[in-house]
Amino acid sequence: MIGGRHGDEPSAPTSQGPAAAPVDDAAPAPVPAPAPYGTPGQPFDRRSPFFMGFTGGAGALLAFVLFGALMSISSVLLLVVVSFFLAAGLNPSVEFLERRGLTRSWACSAVTVAALSLVALFMVAIVPVITDQVTALTQNVPGWLEQLNENERIQALNDEYDIIDKAESFVTDGDFISGLFGGALGFGLRIVSALFNAFVIIVLTLYFLASLRTTTGAIYLLAPASRRDRVAKLGDKVIHNIGGYVSGAFVVAMAAGFSSLVFLWFTDVREYAVALAFVVAVLDVIPMIGATLGAVIVTAIAFATDVHSGIACIVFYVVYQQLENYVIYPRVMSKSVDLPGAVIVIAALVGAALLGVIGALLAIPAAAAVVLVLREVVVRRQDLR
Repeated sequence: MIGGRHGDEPSAPTSQGPAAAPVDDAAPAPVPAPAPYGTPGQPFDRRSPFFMGFTGGAGALLAFVLFGALMSISSVLLLVVVSFFLAAGLNPSVEFLERRGLTRSWACSAVTVAALSLVALFMVAIVPVITDQVTALTQNVPGWLEQLNENERIQALNDEYDIIDKAESFVTDGDFISGLFGGALGFGLRIVSALFNAFVIIVLTLYFLASLRTTTGAIYLLAPASRRDRVAKLGDKVIHNIGGYVSGAFVVAMAAGFSSLVFLWFTDVREYAVALAFVVAVLDVIPMIGATLGAVIVTAIAFATDVHSGIACIVFYVVYQQLENYVIYPRVMSKSVDLPGAVIVIAALVGAALLGVIGALLAIPAAAAVVLVLREVVVRRQDLR
């Protein structure tokens, strides 16, 4: 029959029929629209010579700039270091008062007032004496130069080079002290700079002393929690060593000054004994070389006054420096910073060679900190292996 149903033949698929054609899963993804500023390229190869060279050069340039900035503020950093050392040196006294029941603020105030009062009383007592003795010393220099001029060899040198006459005119014109500092203007500027630095040191010392625990506690928080307690104990021990070093240096300087005062009192330079002993005590704060500088100054003045006094000064200071360098200084510092005597001497020499006077002052507490870390960290790790 025409137009009849053909059951054996499949019907043609339609879009609405149940037997729609299956979707191909491997069809390509849609193409993204072009970027307005071009298609991004491949990532830069971090191992390429250009990338490594550029990164290294930029790092070196940054390090150079940071080093220059650090050097430009070296004077400020020096004031900060000195202030921290003074605060650490006064901290044992503050802790002593705290153990007696005072609060931290009252203990800091009491120690600060006591320290400033002692400095003021010392200056009031010593400045007039030094001024009178320096004046007398200046008045006697021409007579010493005349005595030197009586020597035939020195007189021949003076006739040829006019040494003694120039030295006499340099001393007697009254401006030789300011001339040592670059003239009157340079001397005045140095006085103003010294006063400003002293004010900054006093202020920073007060801040460090009042907030020493807060400052160190904030630094200790940078350590991992599992090691924070050990880091705090090591840090407190380092600060304790700094305080002990400052106290020990003060004791050694007082010993040098007092012994010089007693010795000079029995020589012909007893007129300048107080001033010269003060110079020796101040210079003796500098490890290893300070005592030598003071001895040279005292011996030179003693020789200018009397030959026998000069010889006695040489003998006394040679013997005393051996006693100080190998007996007094190592024993005091070994009790203060817990270092062997040989390490103290070597640390002071290395610090002086690297940074001069400041390096010599910082070398011993720095060596104590290094020895403490090596003993408590490195050696203990080696023992566990």
